[in-house]
Amino acid sequence: KIAVTEMKLPMSPEEFSQIYKPMCDQRLQHPPLMPGIQKLVAHFKKHNIPMAIATSGGKEISLIKTKNYPDVFSCISHTIYGSSDPEVKNGKPHPDIYLICAAKFPNPPPPEKCLVFEDAPNGVTGALRANMQVIMVPAPDVSEELRKPATLVLKSLEDFKPELFGLPAY
Repeated sequence: KIAVTEMKLPMSPEEFSQIYKPMCDQRLQHPPLMPGIQKLVAHFKKHNIPMAIATSGGKEISLIKTKNYPDVFSCISHTIYGSSDPEVKNGKPHPDIYLICAAKFPNPPPPEKCLVFEDAPNGVTGALRANMQVIMVPAPDVSEELRKPATLVLKSLEDFKPELFGLPAY
């Protein structure tokens, strides 16, 4: 109703919902993967580099978004959902979610040995506050100023060079 009213759309809220909901469902169920993520995950798996996800998003939506990519997400040790995990007291840009995520590995690494991949400035800030290195792959509309704090900024994960972080090269 708010969208129809605020944008002065020439339809009823019910008509808008009939158009919008299927579009959202389609987008959620088949979101595009970031270019380079499959290669990165396969490489880390091959070299037994543990991986986890720390997301501000909810579990239900995340599971819908990832279910069509079992080759990628089956390699992930665990996922921390900041919106529903009771251990996460403060969301990004606080470091809580990253520290909790690292602590859940069977052999928890110290924060300075963790490498975080982020697309959002709040996530970069949170990971840096956790004393972790952060590779930012920002959306094009993220300003240069908000990119500066990251350890490294890439246009695409396809540009990632693991050896720069002491990891085996591709």
